[in-house]
Amino acid sequence: MNEAVACRASRINILAAVMAAALMLSACAVGPDYEAPAPPVQMRYTPDDQRQIMAGDAPAQQIRSDITMPSLWWQAFGSAELDSLVAAALTASPTVNSARATVEQARSLLNAARGAMYPVLEFTLSGQHSNMTASARGTEGNRYSSGPAISFLPDLFCGTRRRIELAQAQLAYQQAQWEAARLSLVANLVLQAIALASALEQIAAVRDIVAVDERNLELVRISTSAGKTAQLDVLTASSQLAADQALLAPLLQQASIARHALAVLAGKTSGEWTPPEFNFSMLHLPDKLPLSLPSDLVRRRPDLQGAEALLQAANAAIGVAAAQLYPNVTLHASWAKTANSPAGLFGGASFTSVAADLLAPLFNGQALAAQRDAAIHAYAAALENYAQAILQAFGQVADRLEALEQDGSLLATQARALQIARATLGLTQQSYEAGQASLLQLLTAQRLYLESRLGMARASGQRYADTAQFFVAMGGERLTDARPEPVSTAPR
Repeated sequence: MNEAVACRASRINILAAVMAAALMLSACAVGPDYEAPAPPVQMRYTPDDQRQIMAGDAPAQQIRSDITMPSLWWQAFGSAELDSLVAAALTASPTVNSARATVEQARSLLNAARGAMYPVLEFTLSGQHSNMTASARGTEGNRYSSGPAISFLPDLFCGTRRRIELAQAQLAYQQAQWEAARLSLVANLVLQAIALASALEQIAAVRDIVAVDERNLELVRISTSAGKTAQLDVLTASSQLAADQALLAPLLQQASIARHALAVLAGKTSGEWTPPEFNFSMLHLPDKLPLSLPSDLVRRRPDLQGAEALLQAANAAIGVAAAQLYPNVTLHASWAKTANSPAGLFGGASFTSVAADLLAPLFNGQALAAQRDAAIHAYAAALENYAQAILQAFGQVADRLEALEQDGSLLATQARALQIARATLGLTQQSYEAGQASLLQLLTAQRLYLESRLGMARASGQRYADTAQFFVAMGGERLTDARPEPVSTAPR
């Protein structure tokens, strides 16, 4: 009895010694540790970032760095219909759901990579039939064995840890892609709602002018019947009516395209669902716009977070490739019972086995070294790509700032033009009815008024659209911290 206890204690001590040796060996690392690039030193995107944008009698917009970004940036447009549409689309969008599933895939791959840090414990059951010759002093028969077996691959040069870092960076990249998909979806929803509102505003303007054309034509016909005007005036008025009616078809098509785009973005089909009829009365123009400093922008925008995640993945890949240049050791330990029959396994003899395998590269035609060098060059390329992504992001912010400035000026100009055209048309109509103005003067005034109303609708829509694009350039809503988790080997 004491011998059996001593035997078990000896086996436990052997296994413990194997595990202790493995842990002591797992202390070295190859490849560079990742260091995040320093934040940009620039303090502005343009010579005058923080500004107040005037737009005549229209509301002004303030762009300041002390304004907090709304958690749900699209709610700054003050439209309950838009808020409801965005909430539904974020749930139903196949694109967003696909990106979310890819995040979970990357998370599972990270968990699989972490599993390599732990020993593998298995239960083995085997049977063997032997037929040995007499000269070997054996007998024909069966042998059965069963018992637990443990194996462990010590991370001698931290190749496994680098693989975990690589999987973490890939998870961070997929999280950034998911956030980018959400941001793109919401941005497109807002922009299409604005496009629909602009199209409907222009359609209303054209229909008003068409109604005026129809009244003018009727007046000309009455005047012609009375012998006061020539038949040519009738043809001129008819031609003007037809020309203005022709403007409706492209605008109606623009509105249809916007409705269909909203349906697709919402995860619906146009045959089963119709979006709200957005107009400018349903949308509030945000008057306070938050400006993120360049050093903060790189932590907000998902495209920059994704570019940095790829940089970290490339850094980890150097360590993975470098670890291949060094030996690998695999430790094995097993305890098993043997017997001549399956029933005998419950009381048969037992044995313990401890082994170690060493696999070291000797000659491979410099293939492993070339793979490490390739990983180093890939990191250099990723670093340049990250720098280029930052430059493009800063350029986009500068473009949006200047666009908003020009939108304010354009809107003020269009408002003045519309005011003058409306007054001119009113006076010309009175003069024409009094016989003091010609039909040509009336049609010219109508044309200027129509162009001014269409220009006002387009300018308003562009200001709304550039405001939405400004929020997108600032990174929009920050959903999660996509920074990779620190490498951890603690049990989950």
